[in-house]
Amino acid sequence: MATIWDKWEYDLRFILFVILLAYYYFCFPTFSHAISNCIVKIIIFNFFFFLNKDIKLVSAKIMDGKSVAQDIQDKMTVEVSRMKNKFGVVPGLAVILVGDRKDSATYVNKKKEACESVGINSYEVCLPQDCSEEELLEHISSFNDDHAVHGILVQLPLPSHINQRYILNAVCIQKDVDGFHPLNIGRLAMSGREPLFVPCTPKGCIELLHRYNVDIKGKHAVVIGRSNIVGMPAALLLQREDASVSVVHSRTKNPEEITKQADIIISAVGKPNIVRGSWIKPGAVLIDVGINPVEDSTDPRGYRIVGDICYEEACKIASAITPVPGGVGPVTIAMLLLNTVTSAKRIHNCN
Repeated sequence: MATIWDKWEYDLRFILFVILLAYYYFCFPTFSHAISNCIVKIIIFNFFFFLNKDIKLVSAKIMDGKSVAQDIQDKMTVEVSRMKNKFGVVPGLAVILVGDRKDSATYVNKKKEACESVGINSYEVCLPQDCSEEELLEHISSFNDDHAVHGILVQLPLPSHINQRYILNAVCIQKDVDGFHPLNIGRLAMSGREPLFVPCTPKGCIELLHRYNVDIKGKHAVVIGRSNIVGMPAALLLQREDASVSVVHSRTKNPEEITKQADIIISAVGKPNIVRGSWIKPGAVLIDVGINPVEDSTDPRGYRIVGDICYEEACKIASAITPVPGGVGPVTIAMLLLNTVTSAKRIHNCN
């Protein structure tokens, strides 16, 4: 988007403004300060009045995840109703929560509410923080064998005494709606192979880019963060869209220089406001996956949620940005519903 320096005529207007300002101050020294100030204000008003007729201040388009998610959920409601009426099949999602983390419990409740809103059956198991791997595996095995369950989600993170990789490997790949099974990730990484499911958050990031008509092919995309949950699969998905992808992580020596070259940035590092305006190329598209609580005495909760990207600075530079909250989060849940419905259709051949 243009700024006041983009065209020579704006430079000329600024020069004329300075000349006029100097003229009034030096050629009319006997004027009172009030009159001088009045003249200056008139000049400034006219300068910006005529300038703003030709140019708008930079302001990023807000990529509204809530509206995108609602559109997807509306379609899922129709599809679930069709499956029930035509085939007698109701998709079912099982969620397993271990421990008493408030953020994890909040996420699980949101997923349950979303399921209910579209007609998906929701099954929930809550286990104590000190539960054993064997107990957790028993519940996974039970859901693997349950014909009413078409998707299984183990809420992450798990307590430190539980082997996360071992647990995720135990989920039946046909019901791995979170897309974390190694066979699904392996297929995602291999050219010419298709995973049964794509991880929901990275899939939601790409969905947002598509919904807002962002051209990915041939663009330089930078992914900040390399986790198995978001960063790595997001980079793989961008490569599948023919983007040139760079990954920035904690060991990267020049993250600002690399990120400033990006046409598209997906940040999933979990550090509040780490991406400043100086990191951003003018006109870049920003997808902020970060969900970071920061202290805020004005909020009744005592904190507020911010992303990885400094929103106030980024909005003045980027062409489009996802807000936090209300950006990637709602679309992530919508992708989970979509994966669950897809699983039920595949298992019961409901096409």
